[in-house]
Amino acid sequence: MSISTAPPEANGLDQRIPLSYNQEFLRAFDKGETDGAFGERHTLVCGWRVSGEIDLVALQQALDDVVARHEVLRTAVASDEGGGHQVVRPPSPVTLEVHDLDAGDASREARAEEFLNELDARPFSVRELPHLRAAVGRFDATDAVLVLATHHTSTDAWSLQVLMRDLAAAYAARSGGRPAGTAGAVQYQEFARWQHETATSGRIDTNRAYWRERLEGAEITGVTSDRPRDENLPSAYGVHRFVFDAELSERVLKFARATRSTPFMVMAAAYSVLLRERTGTSDVVFPTFSSGRYEERFTDSVGPFFNFVPIRVDTTGCATLGEVLDRARAACVGAYQHEIPFARIAEDSPALLAPFADGFLAVVAFEVLQTAFPMEGSRVGGLEFAEIRERGLSQTVSSAIPDGGLWAMDVLPSGKLAGSLKFDRHRFDESTAVGLVARFRELLGAMSDAPGTPLS
Repeated sequence: MSISTAPPEANGLDQRIPLSYNQEFLRAFDKGETDGAFGERHTLVCGWRVSGEIDLVALQQALDDVVARHEVLRTAVASDEGGGHQVVRPPSPVTLEVHDLDAGDASREARAEEFLNELDARPFSVRELPHLRAAVGRFDATDAVLVLATHHTSTDAWSLQVLMRDLAAAYAARSGGRPAGTAGAVQYQEFARWQHETATSGRIDTNRAYWRERLEGAEITGVTSDRPRDENLPSAYGVHRFVFDAELSERVLKFARATRSTPFMVMAAAYSVLLRERTGTSDVVFPTFSSGRYEERFTDSVGPFFNFVPIRVDTTGCATLGEVLDRARAACVGAYQHEIPFARIAEDSPALLAPFADGFLAVVAFEVLQTAFPMEGSRVGGLEFAEIRERGLSQTVSSAIPDGGLWAMDVLPSGKLAGSLKFDRHRFDESTAVGLVARFRELLGAMSDAPGTPLS
């Protein structure tokens, strides 16, 4: 979405498309067109290895079909005297770049990841419509990399997988000489309207009461940065990437099954201990992200659905790592069962956000990525797609987040655990990120091997 000033629609204010609660949340982190939520680096970039000869004409047509199908890719966030609202623009062509790649002495896998990083480091103005770009890097006629980039105010990680699935289907149609269907998708504006229509439902009221009690006296646990925030400097995000070895990964996943936990619960417990050690507080609160789609009809929709969900793990009185897992599991289940838009939680517990205003603290969100529509091994329109998920190449310049840091884990198809820690280089040294990941690995191993290990 782009921020613009627009007059009310001709049919009156009642026809205005309201902002979703998540869009309103993003506006709270608006720092202009260079930095923050609407800044030129708040982007999402994903890549796929493609086997088979790509018909570039059909690919361009398919990209344009996707923009016609999902109107959020051509939606602006406008502001006027009546407040913020959405404005849907007509479809326009997607920028498609084509590059010839030479792996040189490196493997093609390494060059593909490097190509993905290069595109991830590029700025993408929120005013540029549509909010979708594509690039093809070709090693030869039948081996290539396809990269999609979007502005994060128009999409989330789940949406990118929807886009890729729809792009593949449209490509299959176009390469076969058939038109692609662009109708039938539930649009993001329908989600925004639904949120407002159900804002005072009994379920929302019950869940708000849960969160008021759950978060009483709490604030998100902020990590002390290496240097305080300098308001005169725009953020400069880099990312530290890592892949844990197969042996450790197998132990963690086996332990999760044995304790009737999800991998996220086990990793959330280890992360809670890490925050406890780093900050000295035993009552830990960290944000994670859910798909935020709530109803099944929004599963195939595209938009910034992601929801900020606070996880409070009070480790006070815990004697062992295993006891922390018990608390983390209960905290996660409670959060999932009572999930509501974070804006509603923040209204009732404003002190929760205090660390965002502290120039010496950074809020580091923690998540395990969700794979909604895996493309591994999928053959569509004569092409085979495999998402590039095992990434170990770090970057000094990357896409950004509005504030703080982002720690994302992924359970790869191979069973390995991979992750990334995104941080503002003006506030953190890379050595700090490396040290945090190293300690997290130790805690994961200790928890999985010996949950009775004392919590010092």
